[in-house]
Amino acid sequence: MRLAFSTNAFKQVSLEESLRQIAACGYAGVEIMADVPHAYPPHMDSRRRRSIVELLKELRLTVTNLNAFTLFAQGDTWHPSWIEVDAEARERRIEHTLGAIQLARDLGAPGISLEPGGPVPEGMNRDDAMQHYRDGLARVLPAAAECGVNLLVEPEPHLLIERPEEFEELLEGLSHERLALNFDVGHFYCVGIDPAEAVRRLAPHIRHVHLEDIAPSREHKHLVPGHGAIDFAAVLAALRDVGYDGWISVELYPYEAQAREVADEAFTYLAEWF
Repeated sequence: MRLAFSTNAFKQVSLEESLRQIAACGYAGVEIMADVPHAYPPHMDSRRRRSIVELLKELRLTVTNLNAFTLFAQGDTWHPSWIEVDAEARERRIEHTLGAIQLARDLGAPGISLEPGGPVPEGMNRDDAMQHYRDGLARVLPAAAECGVNLLVEPEPHLLIERPEEFEELLEGLSHERLALNFDVGHFYCVGIDPAEAVRRLAPHIRHVHLEDIAPSREHKHLVPGHGAIDFAAVLAALRDVGYDGWISVELYPYEAQAREVADEAFTYLAEWF
């Protein structure tokens, strides 16, 4: 396993500057935010894509994942989602995902992480919401297969899919070799799940990992590793036990005013396990 850092903590600087700072902290990998102000696909012309690839080579950084969860360029953290009542809004999420798949191919990212459906709209039943999500994923999976990019569902508290059994429910109605899981350690802890147990249960599906700490209250607020209650030794041991040898990306987006400082602190704290 190798350690990376997500650019979504560095929203106060450009993508290029965020890459330089993450490399300077000692990280070998980087997760790139596929949204404003970093790598929103419509803003990334071919010249800029090539320049980012060259910069990554210069900095010896590997792109671990493209984070296509948020959509601030068109809405907010969750909207437009995969399960909006309005079909045109759902279409905008699909188009964004198609753009992110192509960008991942061009930047050499193995996958993109996805919102797990979205907040279920008032009045929509769960079965209909899940069908909207499956229908949307079915639209983008052919492009993912063609580009060689994995689509990684990221369960999150208070959204359509937040628990292991709900991710398994999704797969019961839509199975594809390119559809897998972005395992967010803190998100499972927030919903009362032991992350180490979830690792063992979901091991066949894990293709990328997000890591952050969470307070004992289990409030969904990302904290710097070491500032909360998550047993990282147990989680990382579980990942090793199941044979996970991929990337673990630290995700600390609430700290954009102290991004460099928390990136350094997280690297120092986690170094003993890597």
